[in-house]
Amino acid sequence: MANFSKSNVPQFAVDVYQNEYLPEGGREVNAIVTVTATGGGTVGSAVTAPHLYSPGQGPSAAVALMVDCSGSMDYPPTKMRNARDATSAAIDTLRDGVHFAVVGGTHVAKEVYPGGGRLAVADPATRAQAKQALRALGAGGGTAIGTWLRLADRLLSTADVAIRHGILLTDGRNEHESPDDLRAALDSCAGRFTCDARGVGTDWEVKEVTGIASALLGTADIVADPAGLAADFTHMMETAMGKEVADVALRLWTPVGTTVKFVKQVAPTVEELTGRRTEAGPRAGDYPLGSWGDESRDYHVCVEVPAAGLGQEMLAARVSLVIPEPGGESVQNLGAQGLVRAVWTDDMAASTSINPQVAHYTGQAELAQAIQQGLDLRKAGDIDGATAKLGRAVQLAGASGNADTAKLLSKVVDVVDAAAGTVRLKAKVEEADEMTLETRSTKTVRVKK
Repeated sequence: MANFSKSNVPQFAVDVYQNEYLPEGGREVNAIVTVTATGGGTVGSAVTAPHLYSPGQGPSAAVALMVDCSGSMDYPPTKMRNARDATSAAIDTLRDGVHFAVVGGTHVAKEVYPGGGRLAVADPATRAQAKQALRALGAGGGTAIGTWLRLADRLLSTADVAIRHGILLTDGRNEHESPDDLRAALDSCAGRFTCDARGVGTDWEVKEVTGIASALLGTADIVADPAGLAADFTHMMETAMGKEVADVALRLWTPVGTTVKFVKQVAPTVEELTGRRTEAGPRAGDYPLGSWGDESRDYHVCVEVPAAGLGQEMLAARVSLVIPEPGGESVQNLGAQGLVRAVWTDDMAASTSINPQVAHYTGQAELAQAIQQGLDLRKAGDIDGATAKLGRAVQLAGASGNADTAKLLSKVVDVVDAAAGTVRLKAKVEEADEMTLETRSTKTVRVKK
């Protein structure tokens, strides 16, 4: 194994926040696990593959830009022009040495640049060539996003790099392939590259775009006004260029008799991870966390332990961070771990106290769910049900200090009493406002220190 100075290797830390005290007969243990990465300059696989890292250049990376070129991108004509300009801005943001390609997406996927089933390497000349190739992009045809993702995967797989990332833009619904085709493509690409997805305008399907980002561990958002695409693409590419560690996993070990009830990311967004577990030896499982730069994220771990007598204590779970090798035969340990404990007590004050972090993120997860359910009920015409759910969402947003979500909710409901969750549905709601609320419903705020 190669030796790297500590300054070259990203430093990961794990902090566990919980109330470990349980009442007699108590079995459910909840903990918030904060994972923080700082001071990188290399990538996870560079620990055993130093050729993947060029000092001063940042981690080795490959990026595929997927641009919707379906017929609807011509309505209005400025939409296609804005998409070309945004892609050009993203290309300008590529770091020298990064491998990249541009894919044009319709009912088929087409290599726009560089072509020939390969990737270009970013430098002043290739960036200029790519931007020249973009000028030929026109709108026409249908939408089959799964084909775009599969082509991006094939192109990205040709590079011997550590970070593989996609950026996908669409303005319409995935009407030229079945939902099963898209799901199969996502299953095929999962774990091979991460992908940020954006919907431009208001004619696309929120659950399709957020589903793509969720499956590929990226971000999703709406760009209601195409004029905002260039700034958004630039920010996305800057973030992608800041990623330093790929394929990080949260490894959860639990003792005999303990059951994992759920594992979910709760900040900066709510993301269910429970069903993504892969077994990692006796009583251990890995949950994928994607690529990391200098950042911090929070996870809610809930386990059920065997009942024990008063005064007893046990290790309920051990959390560590690893980079599993392909095939699962070996693993790189990132040197950070946290312990989740359970202690049984007859002290009612201790056992009934809810840890502030756990309480906060339980509320944030409920907030995201209330928004989704409320909007679905509104679309189904259930006014009473929608009012109740969105009222609860307003109450939770106010209590947790999630001002951004509260502001988005105020465009869909008239708030009578935020603290009580009393609202009235607005008679007329702009489609962009409703779609923005739905797309950003999983964004959370961190617990106040």
